[in-house]
This record gives sequence, structure tokens and C-alpha cells, in this order.
Amino acid sequence: MGGNDAQAPVLDGEVLAGLTASVGGDRAFVVDLIETYLADGEAQMQAIDEALHANDSAALVRPAHTLKSSSATLGAMRIADVARELESNGRSGRPGRDTPEALAARLQGEWAEAVAALRAWVAAGEAR
Repeated sequence: MGGNDAQAPVLDGEVLAGLTASVGGDRAFVVDLIETYLADGEAQMQAIDEALHANDSAALVRPAHTLKSSSATLGAMRIADVARELESNGRSGRPGRDTPEALAARLQGEWAEAVAALRAWVAAGEAR
């Protein structure tokens, strides 16, 4: 998907709807998953940022993989796409099309949008 992440939704509501359905409509459980993701995601973001700035490809793989998987599970597709690219860069030991600084900035921007979208999804359910 790399290169098309701008067209991917920040948050794919169908993924969240499917996840909610898969747990018997237990929205509170999905909200707990989101809260856990947001807390854990901060740690993954920090680890990715440190690996990028240290130019440490090996240290990039695990947090990027974790962020990619958890983001896709919750429908945060653009952050999943950026994390997939970072994981690939880490595995190959070569930077992709962007510098580490550019990737870090892109990741921060996508993370902020994903956090806002997930918080809005949670708030929309609480408003019902």
C-alpha cells in the first residue's frame, strides 16, 4: 500500500463496526481496546522515534510491526500504512523514499489524526 496512504481513511469505520460485531456488540469492550491502543501506541511511537533518530534499523522493526498490526485492527489505516513502511525499512536495513526525520514527522502527523479520530468515535458513542 505504500505511497497510497494519503487516500486511505484516517479511521475506517467499517473495521470498528466489524470489531464491535465480533465481540457481540460490546462497544465498551472496543472502547477499552482503543484506550489500551492509545496508551501502548504512545510507547511504540516513542520507540520508533528513538530508532529513527539513532538510525537503528533493527530497533525500528518491532515497534513498527506492533503499531502496524494494532492500528489495522482498529481501522487506523493511514498510521498502519506508515508503520508498515517503517517496518519494511527496518527489515531491509535501508531507508525508504523519505529521510528518518521526514518519516518521523509523517508518523507524528498520522498518529495525531488517528488519535483524534478514535477519540471522536468513542465520544460519538457516549453521546447516544
